[in-house]
Amino acid sequence: MAVADNILIVINTGPDKRYNHFEAYTAAWVARKFYKVRKVTIMYGPHGVGMTKKGTLAEFTMTPDVKELIASQFEGLKPEKMPDHLEQLARFEKEKMEISIVSCGTYHVVEGFAKGIEDKSNIEDFIDPINLYESCKLMLEADQILYY
Repeated sequence: MAVADNILIVINTGPDKRYNHFEAYTAAWVARKFYKVRKVTIMYGPHGVGMTKKGTLAEFTMTPDVKELIASQFEGLKPEKMPDHLEQLARFEKEKMEISIVSCGTYHVVEGFAKGIEDKSNIEDFIDPINLYESCKLMLEADQILYY
């Protein structure tokens, strides 16, 4: 089985589907670290853009027992080295693993927490707002799309 070269992970759910968010970030990490996927992008879709607001991902905590459970599935992963919440994991993935994290800025405006597509004043600084054209391009260029 060939591994995809370019994976797009679309998160199109809000805080009520918290495990979708954990799984999306875990899948991105596994794809880069263990399968050496060249390009991994996490994209928040129209129904997921609320998750990009400052502080929202930090509310998704990882308890010590959850860290232990996850770490037990990967050789060499230590629970004490894992992040305490999804914001820390997202920052690590963006900064250290070169995983792109984007959000459809059009829906930031539609939802009322941005004045324009490029307005980052109310979203996490590590998330890049993109327009509909760029969103479509990411989907068309991806070898594999995972949808959460």
